[in-house]
Formats: sequence, structure tokens, C-alpha cells
Amino acid sequence: MSTKITLDQWQALIAVVDEGGYAAAAEALNKSQSAISYAIQKIETELGVRAFTLEGRRAKLTETGNLLYRQAKVLLEEAGRIESSAIQFGHGWEPLVRVAADGLFPQERVLCALVNLAEESPLTRVEFQETILSGAEEALLRHEADLVITGRVPPGFMGDHLTRIRFVAVAAPDHPLHHQGSLGLDDLRPHRQLVLRDSGRRRLDSGWLGAEKRWTFSHSHTRRQALLRGLGFAWVPETDIAADLAAGSLLALPLREGVHRYQELYMVYADGQYAGRAARFLGEGIKAGLASGGHPPPS
Repeated sequence: MSTKITLDQWQALIAVVDEGGYAAAAEALNKSQSAISYAIQKIETELGVRAFTLEGRRAKLTETGNLLYRQAKVLLEEAGRIESSAIQFGHGWEPLVRVAADGLFPQERVLCALVNLAEESPLTRVEFQETILSGAEEALLRHEADLVITGRVPPGFMGDHLTRIRFVAVAAPDHPLHHQGSLGLDDLRPHRQLVLRDSGRRRLDSGWLGAEKRWTFSHSHTRRQALLRGLGFAWVPETDIAADLAAGSLLALPLREGVHRYQELYMVYADGQYAGRAARFLGEGIKAGLASGGHPPPS
């Protein structure tokens, strides 16, 4: 079956929309403006539709054009995945695998899988980024990662459940909250809450109670040090502070309700069924590590 419109012509339509006009699209694609105009005319003529209307000097998508734009993006992404898959199969292991993992996930599980990958494919390069809140999801949506561990699977992707993380509300032993008896929400609000900054652009405030004395940290290790110094309270993954709880350097707050919170984590391959061999190897290694000695969901 032959098609009337080429991938290059669909790419031109996408570029006009994404770049905001014909001239910007031509610059982005390193083509002449006349070539971009011809590609759009070809689409409209062959399909008998109007993709754009002109408002002044600006091209605006018609309703039909918007449909074509969305479907063309899917088409080009799928074509790119097929090409990448063919290259990967031709060379065996892909030369680069990018991993974005929510900071809640135990790092040792990722590192163990990376050790195995280094032994199996020593020439494969790895880019690993630890994210907070929406950061992993955004890395997936912006095509900046091949394997993602995230608390939310966005529409259009499939994810496998990995584990459940339990948070516990804690503060240092000498913190005033430990001397007020049973605590409710109103008892917490006057005190300083220590939270982590969202590494994504959405800047979520997950778990923040609205306290004006909020302090925000970009790394969990620094926040832990602030907790140990009695600078505030926080909900922290139980696995991160197990030693502190055992030693008594941090204590669970005597809350009447909500002392524990939970977050599910999922694994997502950005390219789905077209995921490369290295990404698959890492993913299976991470799941195997959890199954053989990882962190089971708490009771």
C-alpha cells in the first residue's frame, strides 16, 4: 500500500505547529520556507482538506489540521521507534540507556541491576537521573529517558507495579511536637515542615500541610540532616530512616491519624514493545532484585 503523504511532509506540518510558523519551521528543519509551504500544500491538496487558516501572518490550525497534527506526531514517533529498534537489533546492545528513577525507589536495587549490565554489556553507556515527584513522569513525556520508575503512569504508556513505599511522620526527639501529646492537623501547622522540591516543572507540593514555615530541600540527604538537627518535621520514606528510627535519633510523631502515608511506584519503558535490549535487561534486573530480596509492601 502506497501513501500520498511522506514522513518528511508530516514532519513539516508538525514543525509549523510546534515552532509557531513557516519561517521558524524552515529554520528548525534546516529547509527553505518554500519547501515547508510546498509540503503543507501537498498535504492539503492530496487529502482535500485545509490544515491551516491564516490570521494575519500567523498560521492557525483548523479542526481538521489539529487532528492531522496529533496523528502525525504519533506516526513519526512510531517510525522513530521502529528505526531505533532496527538499529538496536542490528548491533545487539544499544550504545546508551537513560534511566530516570523516583528518589523514593531504593537506589541499591538500581545499582545492582547496573552492575549486571556492566558485566553483560560493558560498552553500553548509562545516564541515570534521580527525580522527585513529577520529575520522572516529565522525563518520560519529554523523551529524556528509556526506562522510568515513577509514581504515576501518564496516559499513553503502560507500567508494571514495582513496590509500595511507606512514609512515616518524624521529628528529632527534642522537637516540641513530641511533648504535646496526641497530635492533629491543627497541631502540626504552626511548626516548620521540611519538604522536597519537585524536580519537574510542575512544582508539586505533595504532602505539604500549608505551613507558612515550610523549608524546601532539593535532596533527601540534606533534609534528613535538617531533621536530625531538630529543624522541623517531615513525612519520610521509612526505608531512608530505618537506622535513625532504630537508634532513636528520629521518632515517629504521635499523630491521631495519618502517621503513615503510601506511594506506589511503577516501571515504564518509554518505547513500550520497542524497548532496547539494555533497557529491558535493566528493567528485568530491577524487578528480579525486588522479588528475591527487595522491599515487600508493608502491612
